[in-house]
Amino acid sequence: MSKVTIRTASLAEVPALLAFWARSAEGVSITDDTAGVTRLIVRDPDALLVAESSGDGAIVGTVIAGHDGWRCHLYRLAVAPECRRQGIAAALLAAAHERFAALGGRRADAMVLDGNELAQHAWRNAGYAAEEQWSRWVRPLPGPGPNIGQE
Repeated sequence: MSKVTIRTASLAEVPALLAFWARSAEGVSITDDTAGVTRLIVRDPDALLVAESSGDGAIVGTVIAGHDGWRCHLYRLAVAPECRRQGIAAALLAAAHERFAALGGRRADAMVLDGNELAQHAWRNAGYAAEEQWSRWVRPLPGPGPNIGQE
């Protein structure tokens, strides 16, 4: 594995995180904007985990390890294309699992795009499996932004 440090994100990094996701993540989320990521970090400062290169401090991976007090949810697992297959995703997931265990979590679920075969392979390798009996139902919510409620 590349030498990385796993840490929590800071508010000052929001623009860099958005740029990283634009380059490294599959798909775009409705909350991929300054206001959305800022709200996440303010509400739960430990949720957004960053893998930082020990050499130059560059962001090379992320995962959002959200906990709503009952369930554990994973979003935005992304690794820089040039750093993939080096154990960074595994290190991020290990840190997320540690966070969940400390919060009393009993099961984690992940949002994975149906068409993202690379991500599906990574999640399977991490011990996750699709639950075919579930479907995600969504409804846009009224709010201050033009895209509220979609992800």
